[in-house]
Amino acid sequence: MAPEINVLYVDDEQQNLNSFKASFRSRYKIFTAVSVPVALEILEREEIHVLISDQRMPEISGVEFFKITKERFPHIPRVLLTGYTDIEVLAEAVNQGDIYRYITKPWNELELHNSVLNAYDHYKANRDLEEKITELQKANDGLNRFVYSLSHELRAPIASATGILDLVKMEGRIEDSGGYWKLMDACIQKLDYYVSQTVQFYKTARFKAVQEEIHFETLVHSLIDLYRTSNGTKGITFDIGVEEQQAFYGDLFRVEIVIANLLSNAIKCQRPEEPDKKVAIRITTTAEEARILITDNGIGMEVEEATKIFDPFFKGAQPGSLGLGLFILREALEKQNGTVTVTSEKGRGSTFEVHIPNNPEQKD
Repeated sequence: MAPEINVLYVDDEQQNLNSFKASFRSRYKIFTAVSVPVALEILEREEIHVLISDQRMPEISGVEFFKITKERFPHIPRVLLTGYTDIEVLAEAVNQGDIYRYITKPWNELELHNSVLNAYDHYKANRDLEEKITELQKANDGLNRFVYSLSHELRAPIASATGILDLVKMEGRIEDSGGYWKLMDACIQKLDYYVSQTVQFYKTARFKAVQEEIHFETLVHSLIDLYRTSNGTKGITFDIGVEEQQAFYGDLFRVEIVIANLLSNAIKCQRPEEPDKKVAIRITTTAEEARILITDNGIGMEVEEATKIFDPFFKGAQPGSLGLGLFILREALEKQNGTVTVTSEKGRGSTFEVHIPNNPEQKD
C-alpha cells in the first residue's frame, strides 16, 4: 500500500490550485492555500510532507516564502514552481537550501509527480535520521550515566577497600590469614585497574581536545611518584632526561594518558630475574613537536607480537592485563595527530617512540 503523502500547494491564483488538485488528488492528500498566511496556518496545523509554492505572488515571492518556512519547518522539502527564468535567484535559493527543487510552469505532470515522490523520500529520510539521532542521544545519555556510575559509585567502595588494606599493611598483618589479605589486595588492584582503563578509554574516545601548555618534566615526575606509591616500581631505576627547547602546547589529558600507559607498560614488562631493572625516559620539545622515547630492559617482544600490541584486548605477555592500555594510547594519539612506533627484542627490552605535533596557535 502506497504511503499517504500530504502536499501543500501555495499559489495566489485559485485556478492553478484547482488544476493541481484535479490532477493529483487521487495520488496525494492535497492542501491548498491562496496566500502565505493561510499556508502558514496549515503548516502549523497539519503534518505536511512536501511544500509546493508558486514563485510569483503579490505579497511575497516563493523564494522569500521558502526562507520563512526553512526557519520554522526545516524538515519539509520545498518545490518551487516558476513561470519565468531568474537564474540568480534560483541558484541562490538552491545553494542556501531554501528549495529542494524547482520546476517551470506550465508543469509537466509526470515531472511534478516524480519530484513530489523524491521530495517525500527526502522527507522520510530526514525524519528517520532525526529518530536515529534521538535514539543515539538516549543511548549516549545512558552510557554517560553508566560511566559516571563506574567512575564514581564503583570507585568509592574500591577506595574504601584499598584504605582497609593499607591499614592492614601498616599494622604488619598482610601475611596473616594464610595469604588471604594478599589475595584480596591483588583482586582489588586488578578491579581498580579494569575500572580506570574502561573510564580512560571512554574519555579518550569522546572528550574534545583542549590545548594548553604542558610541562613534561613535572608531568613525568608526578606519574613516576604515583607509580611508586603503588609499590610497582620496586628495584627499578628511572633515568629521566627532559629537554624542553620550546614551550609545548597540546592536549594535557591525552598526553598524560600516552606517557602513563608507556610507563605502566615498561614497569609491568620488567623481567623478575633482572638485577638492574631500568626505564629510560627521553623527551624533547621543539617548535614542531614533542618527541618521547621510553625504553626498558624488560621481557621484550617478538616481531609478530609487536605488530599486534596496539590492537584492543591483545594481552601478549601480560595475561593479567585488560589489553586496552596501548590501544587507548593509540586512540589518544590519533586525536592529536600523533604517531607511535615500537622496536623490541625478545629478552632484551623495548623502545617506544612517540611524536606529537606542537599546537601553540590553538592554545586556549
